[in-house]
Order: sequence, then C-alpha cells, then structure tokens
Amino acid sequence: MKIALLGYGKMGQRIYALATEMGHEIVLKSTKENPTVNCDLSVADVAIDFSTPNSAFNNISHAIKSGVPVISGTTAWLHNIEKIHQLCKKENGTFLYASNFSLGMNIFFKLNKELSQLMKGRKYATSIHEVHHKEKLDSPSGTAITLGKDMSNISGKITNISSDRIDGTFGTHMIKYSSSEDEIEIKHTAINRDGFAMGAILSAEWIIDKKGVFTLKDMLKI
Repeated sequence: MKIALLGYGKMGQRIYALATEMGHEIVLKSTKENPTVNCDLSVADVAIDFSTPNSAFNNISHAIKSGVPVISGTTAWLHNIEKIHQLCKKENGTFLYASNFSLGMNIFFKLNKELSQLMKGRKYATSIHEVHHKEKLDSPSGTAITLGKDMSNISGKITNISSDRIDGTFGTHMIKYSSSEDEIEIKHTAINRDGFAMGAILSAEWIIDKKGVFTLKDMLKI
C-alpha cells in the first residue's frame, strides 16, 4: 500500500515508522514547508491526515478531488465536516473520520454509551476529565467532545468537560457519575501513540477499495 502522509508531526512520524515496518510504502509527506495542496496525490493509494485544524479541510478536499481515499484524525475542524461529506458524494470519493483511532478507545466509546443508557434518568451528576500533552492544540480534546455528545444524546443532559495539559501524557479520559451515596468511574489511558497510529494504518488498509463516508465504527463493526 502506498501512503501519502498529510501532516508529519509526532503522529505522522509514528505512522511512518509502523507502516514501514508493516511493509507499506510512504510515497509522500506533506509539511508546512511542502503543503498538501502543492502535492500530486495520485502517486498514493490512500492518504492519512494528521495535520492541523487550519489545514485539515484543504488537505482532505485535495485528496478527495484527486480521487484518493483519505482518512483523518485531525480534530477541531469539524464545523466544516458536512462540506467534506458533500464533496465526497459529489466526487464519488472515499472518506473516514475518527476523533480517536485507538481501537481500545473505540471500545471505550461503546462502553460509555452502554453505561449512559444504564444511568439514564438516575440522580447522578456526570463529568468528563481529559489529560493530554502540552503540545495538543485543542482543548477539550475531540475525543472528550465525542464522549460528551454520546452521553448527552442518551441522557438529554449536558456533561461538564475539564482538561489538563501535562508533559509526557498521551491521552487519558475519565468519565464519572457522582451522587451523595457513591461514584462510578470508567477510564481509558493511552500508554503511547502506537495505538492511534496502528488504528489509522488498519483503517487505511480497510478503506482502500471502498466508496463513501465512513467512521471507525464501520471498520470495527461496533
């Protein structure tokens, strides 16, 4: 599989290393100095976007218009995602977005929904606390926002989200239900970036012969 990396920060570098170990070929790396819109993406079988909120929309649009399937894990640009869905339909393109490509986190998403359903209508206050490294550009994280939306869609109540930025942290998300009698808490902690990178590579392998708009739930069948 020939991969174009749209963005070559810490996630892009980890994807490069793992994909190469798996026998895939990185044929293009776009950076701030070599932006995606100046690149010929037709040399790639698939594009993986881990760029910035300011560049993700243009990166993804360029891939779709180039006829290249694209997956994205960039957060804080989703006010434009419906435009991408429309473009994908117009161009008969292929697009998959996930706020978090960790396979373990996507099981956690499912667990969060199940717990939310069990707690619906009960007198518990809900909260989410997330912790990431100091270089993370968005706060709260896209993952925390997704968790909160899933909870509010089920319960009808807004969940408070708090954030910390600490060096050497790859991502922790804690969900708590609190009452005067007890507390229930579930937590997911990323040990390193490999889970995110591997999820992105597996998604790229899965999406390569498909058309349409997908999420990681489609690939994992959960």
